[in-house]
Amino acid sequence: MTDDQAPEEQRTGDRPGARELSERDRAVLAMERRSWPGPGAKERAVREQLGISPVRYYQLLNALLDDARALAHDPVTVNRLRRVRDARRSRR
Repeated sequence: MTDDQAPEEQRTGDRPGARELSERDRAVLAMERRSWPGPGAKERAVREQLGISPVRYYQLLNALLDDARALAHDPVTVNRLRRVRDARRSRR
């Protein structure tokens, strides 16, 4: 590392893709872009395609909504989900 590297570059080092979303993160956002035919279909797809529980899926998704990389990757989906999340929070 050199002194002229930004702090973020120093933290991430030379790891490939350290500044980009992981494959799993991109798959989570792709799931949210789809429409689902009925109750349970999405949860079943999460288990089968991503290999994680629906609870873990929603934890990851919520974290992605606050990630600038996710916003850069898919601004339409992230902004839509942020609006939904904010509306739910304001009703509480």
